Amino acid sequence: MKTRITIAIAMIAFLGLSNTSFAQTRHPRRAEVNHRLARQDRRIDRKEADGDMSKKEAHKLHHEDHQIKHEEKDMASQDGGHITKQEQKTLNQQENHESKQIKNN
Repeated sequence: MKTRITIAIAMIAFLGLSNTSFAQTRHPRRAEVNHRLARQDRRIDRKEADGDMSKKEAHKLHHEDHQIKHEEKDMASQDGGHITKQEQKTLNQQENHESKQIKNN
C-alpha cells in the first residue's frame, strides 16, 4: 500500500514539474523575447567573426543579452512561467537598445 502511495505521489510531482517546464518554454511572449535574444547573439557573433566588432565589444553585448535573459527568467518566475504584456514591452525596449548598439558597431 505504501509503495502505491509513493508511486502516485512521485507521478503527481513529475507531472506537475513537466507541466511547469512546458508552460515556460511555450509561453508566446517568452518565446518571442528569447527568440529575439538568440537572433541578436548570432548577429553579435557574425559581426565579431567578420571583424566588424571587437572581441571586447562582443563580450559586452553578450553580457547585456545575458542580463536581459536573466531578467526575463526572474519576471516569469513571479507569474507561473509567464510574462505580462508590460514586462514584454520592457524587455523589448532593452532589446531595441541593444540592437542599435549591434548595428552601430
